[in-house]
Amino acid sequence: MSASDFGRPPRNYRPAIYFLLLIIIVGLLGGAYYVAPRFERQGPQIKLMPDSDVLGLAPMVIVVTDQGTGLKSVTATLSSGGSEYELASEQYAQPVTEKTITVALSSKLTGVKEGPAVLRVSARDGSLWNFLHGNETVIQKNLTIDVTPPTVELIADDRYVNFGGVGVIVYRPSADTVTSGVRIGDYFFPGFQGQIKGHSDRFIALFAHPYRVPVDAKAVLVATDKAGNTKEMPLVYELKNVKYKKSTIAISESFLQTKIAPLLNDVGARQGKPKDVFLRVNKGLRKENEDKITAITRKSTPSILWKGAFSQLSNSKVEANFADERTYTYNDEPIDTAYHLGYDLSVTKHYPVEAANSGTVTFFGDLGIYGNAVILDHGLGLFTLYGHLSSIDVKAGDSIKQRQIIGKTGETGLAAGDHLHYGVYLHGIAVLPVEWWDQKWINDNIEPKLEGQSGEAIAESQQSKAPHKAARKRRR
Repeated sequence: MSASDFGRPPRNYRPAIYFLLLIIIVGLLGGAYYVAPRFERQGPQIKLMPDSDVLGLAPMVIVVTDQGTGLKSVTATLSSGGSEYELASEQYAQPVTEKTITVALSSKLTGVKEGPAVLRVSARDGSLWNFLHGNETVIQKNLTIDVTPPTVELIADDRYVNFGGVGVIVYRPSADTVTSGVRIGDYFFPGFQGQIKGHSDRFIALFAHPYRVPVDAKAVLVATDKAGNTKEMPLVYELKNVKYKKSTIAISESFLQTKIAPLLNDVGARQGKPKDVFLRVNKGLRKENEDKITAITRKSTPSILWKGAFSQLSNSKVEANFADERTYTYNDEPIDTAYHLGYDLSVTKHYPVEAANSGTVTFFGDLGIYGNAVILDHGLGLFTLYGHLSSIDVKAGDSIKQRQIIGKTGETGLAAGDHLHYGVYLHGIAVLPVEWWDQKWINDNIEPKLEGQSGEAIAESQQSKAPHKAARKRRR
């Protein structure tokens, strides 16, 4: 120490030390903030679809998610009869937050016998927790392997079905069946049990050959069990051609202003070019209304509520037909097309509207282009719609008798004049209304099946009646 240092106070290093400590603490906190998520402790989530205690030939979907560090691996095995079968094994170089694996069991079950089995699915994430091994979720499920599809026996069917109309079949599925019905194209028509006289184990299914389905489309009777095994049986019938009309409708400026634009609740949507306003109604609103009708008419009473032929509105005249393809023009220019899904029936202004058959009110109120409307549920997937009403005299849940007054005709919605729009729907699909007005069609195609007659008995009965009719004509 020099002489000059004597009497000088010692240096204070504390601020520098504190500052250094602060830097270290901030660094440690920053590092912890960055690294801590890598040590997350929440394991992956595993979901099986279907989540059933029976495993069959139907594909099984494994959905695995991890919202933390992401998935690192997923494995699935099936143990049966002392052997273990690998269903899936995936490793991920880069963590993923969700992975869906579809397992086609039919290609993995070679040599596996029906009976008890254990399904094991494990998923591990990319966390550094658990000594850098990550979090693992394991589900283990005791199952029964069942790869035998159900059986189905066709009791009665139809030889002829109208294009756009309805067919009726009666069948008996095996006891292990959980869902059954008729599939054609993208449409499915479920069967209903307990409606056939004296045969509680039989099902009846009303199905359509929809007007927009190709004529060569094949209807198939389908039965599926709890394990997803499916039995299919093609239905054989002759499709009778029904010629649907094409028409052209000119849209006037006054009709656009007084009828079409007011149907749009959004005032701003009423502005713009006449063509655009029309398309917002004829395409946009029409689709919205049809989607609502479809949703309503897919939920039906599982028992028959009607009896006999349906009634046409008394004293009415058919002004427009079912499935008319309409081309709309404005200033002689085609601007859009649409199908007319019902009959237009006219009598006089504000004519009392009668229920076509007994049923239950499942909807009443405003229905866009159909104006004030009522929809009746007749059971077994069958519905009738009554549109453009000036007034409604029923409410939801009311039990209605055939020919009971439910309202009065009008011109609400997209209607050019006072009339009734009458539509028939089957499981959400518009079908040909006229056959439901035909008592002979009901007698030939529905009543004998409800009475429990087989297809052979029905055919013999109809053949025995044919010569009798011919003989009567000759005697005249």
